[in-house]
Amino acid sequence: METALFEAGGYRYVRGPFQYSGGVAAEPGFTIERVRFPRPVPLAEGFRRIGAYLDELGRPCTSFCACELRSPAPFTDQGFIDFNRVYVGTLERWGIFKDGENPVARSNVCPEINPPLEPSFEAFCYTVPVSAGVGAAPVGAAVNGRKSFVIAGSGEARDAPGLYSDKIVRFGETSTDAMRDKARHVLGVMEIRMAALGVGWVDASTTQVYTVYDLHSFLGEDIVQRGAAPAGLTWYYARPPVQGLEYEMDLRGVPVERVL
Repeated sequence: METALFEAGGYRYVRGPFQYSGGVAAEPGFTIERVRFPRPVPLAEGFRRIGAYLDELGRPCTSFCACELRSPAPFTDQGFIDFNRVYVGTLERWGIFKDGENPVARSNVCPEINPPLEPSFEAFCYTVPVSAGVGAAPVGAAVNGRKSFVIAGSGEARDAPGLYSDKIVRFGETSTDAMRDKARHVLGVMEIRMAALGVGWVDASTTQVYTVYDLHSFLGEDIVQRGAAPAGLTWYYARPPVQGLEYEMDLRGVPVERVL
């Protein structure tokens, strides 16, 4: 996968579709921090709070590099496109989204129980300069040599044009065998994105999975033995954001996390 530098934000990203990048890694001299809201915050209010938080830190809006969203229910194909056009509007005003290029990594999932009433922010990430005295570090490195990155969420859809129903791995199937195939596909996507940024499973501080189907039958062999859960696995009882998708993952290596 191809990467590009977003110099205004202090990070490099994996090029992706207009709505999000495949992942981000801090550039030399920067590290990534994460903030979670105690409860999901509606999109417009969330952007307002994020902008105010970054301003208070003395960081530009362009330091915004990743986010985790929660939506009421999976979108149709067109509904997802329509939502994403609204979402990137703020990124465009912030000087992040330009000419169809979006450096911000993202996950967007739908809690099966007690979902929000509208698309909302669960958490966000941003870059900050590395503390004086730490010194320059390789791409993706952070304080004390820890790599600083976020890999965007992905469901089990192949990277191809067309309707999701035409590119979803084992579309319409949720058997144990089908879920294993879906998970293996997503794990492969995570690894491709990590490789593009020069990181691996061993660098992850958090691995997250989103599905309402049982994953215990392949958890040990396909996830743990693969090295995909070095710090354990966080399982959200939630669905991916588009109808037909059944399994999603994301991960990060972020040394500092807060609750706002």
